[in-house]
Amino acid sequence: MANLPSPEPDQIQLGPAEAERRLVLLHGWGADADDLLDLAELLVDPQVNVVALRAPHPHPYGAGRQWYDLQPIDWEQLPAARAALRRRLEQLGASVPLQRTVMLGFSQGGAMALDAGSGLPLAGLVACSGYPHPDWRPQPPLCPVLLSHGEQDPVVPFEASLELQRLLEAAGQPAELLAFAGGHTIDAGALPAIRRFVQACLGAPDPRV
Repeated sequence: MANLPSPEPDQIQLGPAEAERRLVLLHGWGADADDLLDLAELLVDPQVNVVALRAPHPHPYGAGRQWYDLQPIDWEQLPAARAALRRRLEQLGASVPLQRTVMLGFSQGGAMALDAGSGLPLAGLVACSGYPHPDWRPQPPLCPVLLSHGEQDPVVPFEASLELQRLLEAAGQPAELLAFAGGHTIDAGALPAIRRFVQACLGAPDPRV
């Protein structure tokens, strides 16, 4: 995939400027927009547009960015972070409809993907090593969701994805959880299943359109 110049300083785009389908990537706490770009060629075909969004706030301990403060956690920042990300997604939807967009987030980015994406007509959501925000409940329209988490994760406990799965199922949206023997990462062994999920979401007709 060719790296396209982006008019926005808060994102990186890969793949064709004119595309029918899109993958949006949300990095984790302390990383930056380029952190997940290596996944693009593994998950989507070259004709899919990839947008890696940069979190709005600088990380407090050096390089990298954050969606909201985690040390200490400042949940009062969450409503503004959620609203800002939704606006960015809706702006992206003007060029590629959200119904043909899959969003993937890791860790804090996974939590933001599920939170801000809830209620939007996305084609699918992937949350790797994610967690539910306080009082989060999935809102319709519900889209397919895939979860991935390491059973020995020392940063975000594996139980966080079990709780996400429970909340999604309670809302009427079953979600598969790809568990693996490992820590706070996106496991290489899970990538084929994640690719199949992303491809299915982007390739299947959307009954809501």
